[in-house]
Amino acid sequence: MKQLYLASGSPRRRELLTQIGVPFSAISADIDETPLIHESPSAYVERLARGKAEAGHGTVLSAAECCVLGADTAVVLDGKILGKPVDEADACAMLMMLSGREHEVLTAIALLDGERCESRVVRSQVRFRNISPEEAAAYWVSGEPRDKAGGYGIQGLGAVFVAQLNGSYSAVVGLPLCETAELLGHFGIPCWQTLNAL
Repeated sequence: MKQLYLASGSPRRRELLTQIGVPFSAISADIDETPLIHESPSAYVERLARGKAEAGHGTVLSAAECCVLGADTAVVLDGKILGKPVDEADACAMLMMLSGREHEVLTAIALLDGERCESRVVRSQVRFRNISPEEAAAYWVSGEPRDKAGGYGIQGLGAVFVAQLNGSYSAVVGLPLCETAELLGHFGIPCWQTLNAL
């Protein structure tokens, strides 16, 4: 069986991959995340997921015997990607835009073994309840929004804002587990391996 590498620094993606019993090694894959002119949000996240997988694959010494998983998540409102907030004002402005509205979360995954690369884009719809400016400011003080796309984390304190979710919870967190398991299966990497080790 091929060794799996996760090209991500996200602790949330590591936790999710561990959750489905797949052994892996985490590696860094720094790429330019600047959107291209006229690039759709869906094409953007898929390009970044593939780019991270390729960059990660380039760092592995035994590249012929491994698979590298890349992923990227974007929060999209009115066709515009909301990235990670640069400061408190930016984070609060994002939450005010999302307040009382539905937005889309796109998560792309890509798996590369050197010969082929397969990818998927998963769409989820998230509706926020109304958020007060005071709540937005208090949420920033918690520190949670700083490294999150769209300025919130559904798996943490930001869960209190989520009134409705239509789609994949794990995809909104950062790694769609159903689709990831399917993709790993295409490359001969089964889930629940840690069960067999017990």
